[in-house]
Amino acid sequence: MNIHEYQAKTLLKGFGMPVLDGRVARSPDEASTAARALRAPLVVVKAQIHAGGRGAGHF
Repeated sequence: MNIHEYQAKTLLKGFGMPVLDGRVARSPDEASTAARALRAPLVVVKAQIHAGGRGAGHF
């Protein structure tokens, strides 16, 4: 099954598992808005792609 991390977190949260809060952004403007909405002193931006497994992605 190929799902992104944000999709997996949604599934886990639905079953009552504790997960860190996060947002999905598809543009720089959305990322900026999402970062402000988290109201955290530090945020991390991660690109999520289907690359065939851990460490299998290539540039």
